[in-house]
Amino acid sequence: MKLYGSLVSPYVARAVLAARYKGIDLTPEGPPGGGIKSAEYLALNPMGKMPALEVGGKCLAESMVIVEYIEDAHPQKPLLPQDPVERANARLLARIVDLYIAPQSGPFFRNMNPATRNEAEVEAGKKALAKALADLEHFMSAQGPWANGAAFSIADVAMLPSLLMTSGIVIGFGVTNLFEGMPKLGAWWKHCHADALTGAFAKEYLAAMQAFLSSRRG
Repeated sequence: MKLYGSLVSPYVARAVLAARYKGIDLTPEGPPGGGIKSAEYLALNPMGKMPALEVGGKCLAESMVIVEYIEDAHPQKPLLPQDPVERANARLLARIVDLYIAPQSGPFFRNMNPATRNEAEVEAGKKALAKALADLEHFMSAQGPWANGAAFSIADVAMLPSLLMTSGIVIGFGVTNLFEGMPKLGAWWKHCHADALTGAFAKEYLAAMQAFLSSRRG
């Protein structure tokens, strides 16, 4: 398998995290041709986005498709529970991240320079992000310690990289407690940082993200 992209992308990172949980070393590498818009990469993935996974003579795109391929191809240590409702709920949590939380990073990325910051757009972004996080909190397991219950799942794979990136960005806008008033998310966040696998992954991801944000601010 070859995974193309950069770890700083939460979408690439979720594929890496899923593979690590399975005991597979899947290290992302730069796209052929030097970028996701190169002719070589577009020949593999004409959508021109990361990640892409080359496997078995084919190219797979879209991060959750790749994660579910890893789940199907390597069923040891499953990322989906057996119960159909719980399987659906794990997928629901991942979908909330992609459809309602990830899009809220836009106002913050666009306003990272305080000199040109649109405060109205930032405030609207904070409210939209808080609403999306509250929706995620609603559908999370009340028992934990993981997002969907006792077992690590695709919900955690999707949530952790995206929320690491989100928390790292919004702290520059005065949001020091992203999960204020959200006990399930707060407990889950603490557990992720204490767990051996996800704690080590979080440190690695945050280092990559800080390097990226420093380059943006520079």
